[in-house]
Amino acid sequence: MNNKGAILLAMAALLMSLCGCLRYEKKGDTHTTGTTTIFCDNTFENIMRQEVDVFEYQYPEAHILARYGTQSEALDSLLSLNTRTIIIARDLTDRERQIIKNKRRNVRSSKIAVDAVALIVNPENPVGKLTLSELADILSGRVRDWNDIWPTDIGEISVVFDHQASSLVGYMRDSLLNGEPLGPNVYAQGTVQGVFKAVKEHKNAIGVLGVSWITTDMASADLTSKELAEQVLNEAPVEGATLTQDVKVLSIYPREGARAYKPYQQNIFDGTYPLFRQIYMHTTGASGSLAGGFYSFVTGNTGQKIIMKTGILPARASRIQVVELQ
Repeated sequence: MNNKGAILLAMAALLMSLCGCLRYEKKGDTHTTGTTTIFCDNTFENIMRQEVDVFEYQYPEAHILARYGTQSEALDSLLSLNTRTIIIARDLTDRERQIIKNKRRNVRSSKIAVDAVALIVNPENPVGKLTLSELADILSGRVRDWNDIWPTDIGEISVVFDHQASSLVGYMRDSLLNGEPLGPNVYAQGTVQGVFKAVKEHKNAIGVLGVSWITTDMASADLTSKELAEQVLNEAPVEGATLTQDVKVLSIYPREGARAYKPYQQNIFDGTYPLFRQIYMHTTGASGSLAGGFYSFVTGNTGQKIIMKTGILPARASRIQVVELQ
């Protein structure tokens, strides 16, 4: 064999050796390594982005590919097995669980938080409180002018949601209008930011949002993953967020009661704020998979501390003290 042939043979042997090492050392999907996908209702996007950031910071070899859309899109993705994990504003039905079981998958579900539905208006709007009956009349279009609620000349009421197919639309329609259609004075802005913009620019607008979008914790969006992780990856409790001063947050009267309440965490906790809904996490990921690991993280102590920071109420967490805000 000539020198050239010997060199080629040696190179081939070296490549085979390297490939063998790579196959041996390659790490598979575990509860803290690999890649997985989640599909989250976009009304909880700001919360789940923080959960993903801290999880990936804590476990650098884990990659969570998050998609945000409507609740219906998230459900379709889970039922078709296009994603293993979803976060939506309700539990699965027996029929939905059976569909997953028929595809030889097991699904685990956990309530991870209680979200308040907040109503915001322009600071120059004189109205500060609404009854559930008044809110229902506004949503249905039976009441079309703010002067019918409080003496004012700011004009016709314009109700703004983030998306036409938002889970917030379904919640308000089902809980306040018994499933009847919303009135012609209800509009979709396309984004959460669009709701803020409409309320800030128009005195007659009233916006409907999840409470986590209107808390001082929105400043966490400017934190690095490391800074955010340092706030929650410890044994110390975290403080809940307070409400922003950029817009006016309305107080709402419960069905029975002489006092109106704002969507503070204490009022969500004791049920005095009447507009709230459950947030659920569902996964078909096995316990030893990355999907299962992320599920355990969000439902565990650190994940619940992150939720506490956002202004909504965590379903479970240790060393959390709920303090009433005046």
